[in-house]
Amino acid sequence: MLKVAVVGLGDISKIHIPAIQNSSKAELVAVCDINEELRNTVENVNFYTDLDEMLNKEELDCVHICLPHYVHYSATKAVVEKGVNVFLEKPLARSAEEGMFVVELAEQHPDVKICVSLQNRLNETFIKLKEIVDSGELGQVTGIKGLVTWFRPKSYYDVKPWRGKMKLAGGGVMINQSIHTLDLMQLIGGEIETIRGSIDQLLDYGYEVEDTAVANIKFKNGATGLFFATTTYATNSSVEFQVILEKGKLTIKDSVLSVTDSEGVKRRLIEDSKLPGSKFYYGASHDTLINQFYNAIINNTEDYIHVQDAQKSMEMISAIRRSSEVKIPIKMEVYK
Repeated sequence: MLKVAVVGLGDISKIHIPAIQNSSKAELVAVCDINEELRNTVENVNFYTDLDEMLNKEELDCVHICLPHYVHYSATKAVVEKGVNVFLEKPLARSAEEGMFVVELAEQHPDVKICVSLQNRLNETFIKLKEIVDSGELGQVTGIKGLVTWFRPKSYYDVKPWRGKMKLAGGGVMINQSIHTLDLMQLIGGEIETIRGSIDQLLDYGYEVEDTAVANIKFKNGATGLFFATTTYATNSSVEFQVILEKGKLTIKDSVLSVTDSEGVKRRLIEDSKLPGSKFYYGASHDTLINQFYNAIINNTEDYIHVQDAQKSMEMISAIRRSSEVKIPIKMEVYK
């Protein structure tokens, strides 16, 4: 039984903690948050307000980092240097540059595992979509579309002002709400040749981060990608992900994967498991990835999402931001 702790008791910890408690492979023994008022929010575990103190006092196998973006790297470094495995909530860091620090940290500590929570890779619909693409039965990929149309009120930023500051959050809709979609696009499309992007603030909230982003992506295999993400819509609509192939198309919408053949006949293939309640659009694959990572720790395997994998979407965000500034396509470097 793995001894597990969580640092950061904000919104996303409410997804992690039940997953840990429901796992047959782990026991939640400690939580940590600087807010003393949260002391009694998780029962029957030790509570700390200092990460170093928790690491010194507890015998831990894994720490879930559910902190604001600006402490992802420093917290990961503190845990890894204690020889403890890390399950890191996305994003990897605030920027591609800072992401490389995490990559280097992982390379310096090869005996410690760091898994990044890009859990949508494990959605049932995406697994099936990738299986069909990889089989070649519908031919080569020619186009990939990723659409995220959500809503965040001004109060979302007001209650946690770090979310609206570039120095602390590293961005808005790209790094916070749609990084999963960028990750899936590069998984299907492969290496990227260029990205031409544009970002903007369509809502007058007075914060620094973007609420809308669009990009045209040219993949090295000749496929074209269209990425669009916004938090200015009326509601949190289902993410749409579509792959155009030579002999048909695959579409994930409303958490359902469908295939349309070359004759225009559409068939429903599989539906994702969903979280109950208002956060259904998160998907339900946190549990799957967390338990996959626990298996990797127990059996000492490499079957999890490594920091090198997560760095790819960080590079895409950086390229979109740079392209928006200079108004030209950005040539992508070869991923490490």
